[in-house]
Amino acid sequence: MNALGEFLRARRGLVDPADVGIPVRGVRRTPGLRREEVATLAGISADYYLRLEQGRDRNPSRQVLESLARVLRLDPAATAHLLSLATAAPAPRRPRREVVPVGIRQLLDALELPAFVENRVFDVLAANPVATALWPSLRVGQNRLRAVFLDDVERAMVLDPERSAAGMVASFRASVGAGTDDPRVAALVGELSVASPEFARLWARHDVRELAGGTARLQHPAVGPLELRREKLPVGGTDGQLLVIYHAERGSESARSLALLGSLAVSPPGGAVD
Repeated sequence: MNALGEFLRARRGLVDPADVGIPVRGVRRTPGLRREEVATLAGISADYYLRLEQGRDRNPSRQVLESLARVLRLDPAATAHLLSLATAAPAPRRPRREVVPVGIRQLLDALELPAFVENRVFDVLAANPVATALWPSLRVGQNRLRAVFLDDVERAMVLDPERSAAGMVASFRASVGAGTDDPRVAALVGELSVASPEFARLWARHDVRELAGGTARLQHPAVGPLELRREKLPVGGTDGQLLVIYHAERGSESARSLALLGSLAVSPPGGAVD
């Protein structure tokens, strides 16, 4: 089974038959929809749909894919992911070395807000001191997904860790797309699947969430509760790098706490803060 087939199988298992007009009588052994039900609702043959799930037909038309997206009740982000799975080229076996543009590095140094750069697999490529003061895992060479599931200190800071973890996995799906055969992705997914049953469960759902900003609510050990906005901005001229910036509403308690965190980040060891 290829990435397209895995996605179709996982998503049909999450659809309630009643939501697509199929009456349920008695006990169903198959969670969600059966293959033949998906095929009928999408207007294709059961044999053709079986070939899609088994990876024996990897070039379905856009019309077929959009019909399947409708049956599987996919939102726009998940539909775009489905379309990309059918057209993506194989990932390179030796990824190129990633370099953060000089201008972006200078911007990180100039910003007084927590900011960092991540790549498609959520490795931290660069970070300013305020970002590291906010999240200990925001250091060059660390991986954001690994921290979410394996770092107890960081997880304890998040006020809703289960929701945050689910969103991170869904965003990771969107980021890597069909590149799950990339050695970096395969190694990370394998490691986390063994070490974290929660990750394994979430990964198996094939949820997809677009790479966009959001809200982070956390209890920081140094400055207390924070409610921050998170913006994700594409870095031009790179292969999917994102500049991530945290900020708070002007005049809010979170803004004052974030300013204090910034002063702590730039103070010399043992230095006093007024």
